[in-house]
Amino acid sequence: MLLFFTGFLAFLKISFFTVGYITNNNLFPEPLTAEEEKKYLQKLAHGDEEARNILIEKNLRLVAHVCKKYNIPNLEQDDLISLGTIGLIKGINSFNLDKGVRLATYVARCIENEILMYLRSTKKLRCRGVFK
Repeated sequence: MLLFFTGFLAFLKISFFTVGYITNNNLFPEPLTAEEEKKYLQKLAHGDEEARNILIEKNLRLVAHVCKKYNIPNLEQDDLISLGTIGLIKGINSFNLDKGVRLATYVARCIENEILMYLRSTKKLRCRGVFK
């Protein structure tokens, strides 16, 4: 229950940054440098939840950037950013520092995959007549 509550609080914090981005570009924190990113990834590997939250916050700008590629009728940009944020969180949780790939490269693909997975599922539902 505590893990759910902590995750929910982190999601709310991210949501406020996302809404702020839509209204004003200056609300996103600056991205991490390569050294800072490596430091926080190492802390995350040792179970530091604060490092995880910092990585999520500092990469929200990437979520917005990836979502700009998708212009989908009947789907708001903030909905895409919410989906992308889920992909960001999944990507950070599954990232392996030992693979030698930059976090942004890996997470950008996770963000795209989350959006595409949603689009495929809604397409299937439209074909079945659930969504019109």
